[in-house]
Amino acid sequence: MTHIGQATAHSTPAEVRAEGLDARVVVERGSFRLDVALTAAPGDVVALLGPNGAGKTTALRALAGLVPLSDGHLRLDGAALDRTPPESRPVGVVFQDYLLFPHLTALDNVAFGPRCRGASKAEARAIAATWLERMGLADHAGARPRRLSGGQAQRVALARALATRPRLLLLDEPLAALDARTRLEVRAGLRRHLAGFEAVAVLVTHDPLDAMVLADRLVVVERGRVVQEGTPSDIARRPRTDYIARLVGLNLYQGVAEGHAVRLDAGPAITTTEDLSGPAFVAFPPGAVTLYRDRPSGSSARNLWRCEVVGLETHGDQIRADLAGDLPLAADLTTVAAAELGLHPGAPVWATVKAAQTHAYPA
Repeated sequence: MTHIGQATAHSTPAEVRAEGLDARVVVERGSFRLDVALTAAPGDVVALLGPNGAGKTTALRALAGLVPLSDGHLRLDGAALDRTPPESRPVGVVFQDYLLFPHLTALDNVAFGPRCRGASKAEARAIAATWLERMGLADHAGARPRRLSGGQAQRVALARALATRPRLLLLDEPLAALDARTRLEVRAGLRRHLAGFEAVAVLVTHDPLDAMVLADRLVVVERGRVVQEGTPSDIARRPRTDYIARLVGLNLYQGVAEGHAVRLDAGPAITTTEDLSGPAFVAFPPGAVTLYRDRPSGSSARNLWRCEVVGLETHGDQIRADLAGDLPLAADLTTVAAAELGLHPGAPVWATVKAAQTHAYPA
């Protein structure tokens, strides 16, 4: 959502500046076409989420000016940037592998941006020292990148991007190179820094947890197109594609609702508590599925399907079973339950889900 700056009593309409990001990024490469619209107000953190090859990084590089637009527009705080060279854009970038200069210290890496923008060496180093202190890296100012841990290098890269006071901050998989423990710590720190960032931040990631924790709004891209956007809670609750459903850990189906039942396009009907009419989605978590080796006689579940186990894998502290049959679905159960049921690929099972554990919504 693009906000319009408040006009003063003497302003004319032409003097009112649109603040934030207003872009339509169109990039054509061979048979692939990326067409993504992005708007954000200052202070917003927007995550571009999608599978490999969806076009996320291409969109980010186009915003940075590293990939030319084939069509569309790019405006930042009301100024057109389409033809502005990358080095002249008020944009900071944190790349996946950080791209720190190996021959420069952490201090001089961060000072590089201000120096390029015209600051004296002393001014640039003072700015860099301030940012390193904010990042908790004052003691590492004299260290070169090879002496830094992954988490420290990521914070230096972020400090370098922020030291130029950008109006648009771009982050390309900023946590992908970190191990699990470091990722947890750095993610929390990055969230704090983004919360205090007064301009627009755009984050590219394929990790749903990074997106949910760091972003105010998610834009999901598949095959070069936006398929869904909204707050993390909206998207987690109402996924609209199989990719998003898998991302947030839900079984998702599409069909036509008739009262408390959704008749699937391919498959049986699913009973729900919602009363709907017309095209609809219905979703439920794998943990809502109960499995039986024999058809249950006393179950109160309104939904009952005959299935076959096609795969088993560890999923956190549980076992996830992939099932085919009346209704393809995923079910989560404990290791003990899987052993008691004697589950293995090819094993026949009955699956039940209570109507109260499903969630139906208009398509």
